[in-house]
Amino acid sequence: MVTINQKDTMIELRNDCLKIAFPEIHPDAKAHIHFKRTLRIPDDGSTYPLPPGLGNFQLRHIEDYADSLPSHWLEKGGVMMPMYQSEALWLNFDGDYPMAIKIGTGKINAISGESWCKGLRRQKDNPRTWQNPDYAQDQDYLVIPEQPWLDGYCVERGVIRQFVAQPMGQGYTVEEQLRGTTEGGLQIEVFPMKAARWETILKKRAMRPTFEDRPFVCESNCPEMGLAAGGRMKQEIYRDPYRAED
Repeated sequence: MVTINQKDTMIELRNDCLKIAFPEIHPDAKAHIHFKRTLRIPDDGSTYPLPPGLGNFQLRHIEDYADSLPSHWLEKGGVMMPMYQSEALWLNFDGDYPMAIKIGTGKINAISGESWCKGLRRQKDNPRTWQNPDYAQDQDYLVIPEQPWLDGYCVERGVIRQFVAQPMGQGYTVEEQLRGTTEGGLQIEVFPMKAARWETILKKRAMRPTFEDRPFVCESNCPEMGLAAGGRMKQEIYRDPYRAED
């Protein structure tokens, strides 16, 4: 189950893709999020390269299946997708407009490993309140278009553990291990760049020489389920290149 938190957001589900837009911010403020299926790598302590992508997971509106779903699903809303325990999930982000995106599973932040909280946090902006000063990441979100994908929970700099499915209530999911709760689901919070800053970026781009574009493809190298931490793989979470006021 996937829920997105941000006011003034237009969310559209089309062709198993979440399309997010902020028309009140800027006409260009758009992004696509694909939920990609991939191989589940061994959870044996070794660190593996990114496995290949195997297409999109199917996404469906929860309200379209109101007669056959648990009531607490309907209360949260959002979309849902089927996922086998033999599979793993990675998120593909597509969009030119800069946005900060927070990803959580069961109210656990996938970037920082801390409990879910509203807003964006960077260590350099909040050095005294940063809960994990020695943690591998110094921010609790990712930034697009710099970060095209996320394959799992960040556990150390340059290393993540895959998003994999596990039955809820058996102590396997990340939130059960860290919080002892069974909130479940995948939470996404999106913060678009301010329009004035984006216009400044566009003007600078217009002054640069242009080159011929080349196609580029990014590929990652049923009881109720929640997301757990699977095998380790190499992946970098890129630092936010923008200012907090942008």
